[in-house]
Formats: sequence, structure tokens, C-alpha cells
Amino acid sequence: MQSECKYSFLEAKAKLEVLCAYQERCSFELEQKMRQWGVDSENQSILLAHLISNNYLNEERFSEAFVSGKINIKRWGRIKIRQHLKQKFISEYSIKKGLASIDLNVYAKNINDLAQKKYLMLNKERDSYSKKAKVYRFISSKGYEIDLIRDYVDPLFNL
Repeated sequence: MQSECKYSFLEAKAKLEVLCAYQERCSFELEQKMRQWGVDSENQSILLAHLISNNYLNEERFSEAFVSGKINIKRWGRIKIRQHLKQKFISEYSIKKGLASIDLNVYAKNINDLAQKKYLMLNKERDSYSKKAKVYRFISSKGYEIDLIRDYVDPLFNL
């Protein structure tokens, strides 16, 4: 059941343009917003086409901005970023392009900092195996690849 439309077509168009100008958005987010507003599916398609043709909405640009934010602010790894982009129905091409924009030095610094921080937080842990497992689990939950985790965590335990 569709709720009553909150905004006219032109009001919805103006609001969507403002949303997209303020922050990068993906079509999935905008479709959800329009559903909340009660915009019918035909008008949703027209509005999305307008946003794309006027460069308010760009999937590749969204993907790159999303990756940049998650790497620099949340310190997520590639695996977690890829999962979240797929949940937003971003194309595989755009996901690859966004992930290719990752600065490998920043990526390596993030995983190293996370490993050291977690290692130091567990200083009261006596069992070395348990401590190592907790560090692995923590970094894995951030979405980093297991081979990179091994490269940065194992040296901490060989001191």
C-alpha cells in the first residue's frame, strides 16, 4: 500500500537535487527516499533519469566517495566496503573503480594502526594464542584480507 504523496513532482525534484548536491548519493538511497515521500514508480524513474542526465547522480562518483570515507574515517577494509556497496546495488564496475582509488599506503597504515591498537588493548591477556585470535578477529571484522592481517599481526607476536 502506497502512502499519500507528500510532495508535488517539482517539490520532489527540487528536494532530490538539494540532497544530491549536499552529499553523494546512490540511486538506491534516492529510491528509498522517494518511496517514503509516496512518489509513484513512474515519477521515480523520471526523477532518477533527470538526476543522472544533469550529473546530480553518478554511481562511480558515489562509489569513490563512499570508499574514501570508509577508508579514511571508519578504517574499513576492502571486503566490508565491497559488501556495503553491494547492499546499495552498486554495479561491479563502479565497485572496482572505487576500490581501485584506495591509497595503498593509507590502507597499510590503517591495518597496522588497528593491529597495534588492539594488541596494546589486550595487554592483560596472558594467553598469547587467545590474544592473537582476538586481534585477528577484530581486524577481520573491519573487513581486511586474511593475508594482510597475517602480515601485520604476526610480527607483533614475534617480538
